[in-house]
Amino acid sequence: MTQRQRFLTPEGHAQLQAELTELKTVRRPDVSSRIHIAAASGGAVDNAEYEEVKNEQAFVEGRIRDIEEILSNTVVARRNPDVQDKVQFGSSVTVRAQDGKSRHYVLVGSAEARPLEGRISNESPVGQALLDRRVGDVVEVSTPAGIQKLVIDRVQ
Repeated sequence: MTQRQRFLTPEGHAQLQAELTELKTVRRPDVSSRIHIAAASGGAVDNAEYEEVKNEQAFVEGRIRDIEEILSNTVVARRNPDVQDKVQFGSSVTVRAQDGKSRHYVLVGSAEARPLEGRISNESPVGQALLDRRVGDVVEVSTPAGIQKLVIDRVQ
């Protein structure tokens, strides 16, 4: 299976690295210790505490694999400080919709996107429409509600 390359901001890369370190050095040993205690106190059969800790172990190991996979295919993209007026990966963008409402977005990679917090993926329809555009540009975005026109008011 071909793995796709992912983009992360420097901050997003650092957060994933920190989470991976926490999982490997704190959570994994803690879960392992709790498994041994639960097994010793009641065996592995019909032991709810043992089952709960085994489920937590599966979650921790799965998250470690996910983060390692993300980081192995990551490009840390930095904004070009010489380009101030053009939307690029990592930019903060304020747009105005047709209804007059302003929205603020930060363009990030898919692994660190949180749309409800305004952190949108560069791969999303809005993210793709905004990339490489400038203040004053009008972009059209296809959404489930139809075509939306957004005016770029500010780029940081």
